[in-house]
Amino acid sequence: MIRRHILAASAVAPMLAIPALTHAQTRIRWRMPGSYPKNLDTIYGGMERIARRVREMTDGAFEITPFGPGELVPALQVMDAVASGSVECGYTPASYYIGKDPALCIGTGLPFGMNSRQTWSWLQDGGGREALREVYRDQGVIAIPAGNTGAQMGGWFREEIKDVDDLNGLKFRIAGFGGQILARLGVVPQLISGGDVYPALERGVIDAAEWAGPYDDEKLGFQRVARYYYAPGWWEYAPSLDLMINPAAYEALPSHYKAILEEACAGTWHAMMARYDSQNPTALRRLIASGTQLRFFPRDVLMACYRATQEFYAEMGAANPRFGRIRQGWEAYRRDQAQWFRLSEDSIANFLALASQQR
Repeated sequence: MIRRHILAASAVAPMLAIPALTHAQTRIRWRMPGSYPKNLDTIYGGMERIARRVREMTDGAFEITPFGPGELVPALQVMDAVASGSVECGYTPASYYIGKDPALCIGTGLPFGMNSRQTWSWLQDGGGREALREVYRDQGVIAIPAGNTGAQMGGWFREEIKDVDDLNGLKFRIAGFGGQILARLGVVPQLISGGDVYPALERGVIDAAEWAGPYDDEKLGFQRVARYYYAPGWWEYAPSLDLMINPAAYEALPSHYKAILEEACAGTWHAMMARYDSQNPTALRRLIASGTQLRFFPRDVLMACYRATQEFYAEMGAANPRFGRIRQGWEAYRRDQAQWFRLSEDSIANFLALASQQR
């Protein structure tokens, strides 16, 4: 009889311990403003996914509340709010803040750079995050890669781009280094937050605008105010988005919460890529069916942009040694990846493209 009571008590003990452990978890409440409009369910949805996964993996003990642009801070001031401690974290690309340090653009992605898989490889296994850590530290934030749109389109234009001369005087909404490089070819770059791009294009304040890809661009309605849709978006081959965290808030987290944040952000990176890869083809077909004119930048335009990019990198590296050092390592990694992909991936992709045309 005594033995039966002991066995019964032993069986109950683990079940009783589970809610006790859950109750003992540290309760954390964070606010997460972002740079992206709420109606963009994939890129704003990245914020929601991070919050949901953190909540699920902590049984609700760690709650992160996402906010759209302007609800807590303006879209282009998210990093500043995180650094000052007015919010605990924020969701934004580092390239929005290159006026503070040009090396921040490497955290998002450089023009004529790597694709999404190569970018993830560099960040996670090629020393990228380690190289960038001091750049983010100097801005008062800790950054975890937390999303990627994949290769973007070249944007919406009121008039066709037939040669390099057509770039001269063009008022173009474009972020990051792309705008600075195109300025060398006569473009007048404009950095405008997502929610303000459509009215600026509609009123003729700008002549062209780039945002992301067909799925998001269709939602923002650019096809209603600009006819020509160009590819490729060479300035944002695979832009990385960051969860930026205030260092004091981060250090106050239990170690397993830090690990949970890493997992939530990594999962969101890949979930976002999967969603865009799934939705962009059908969105592009809808846009073309509704009258959008798909165009490719002429080869001489792309070559002029490529040459201007290399000149820009050389000058930036000379003026900013840290940028030059990080980009040098990035470029070596990109070259290795390009050679490997050319052999392993591009060869079969090119064959399949030809074979499918000959069926």
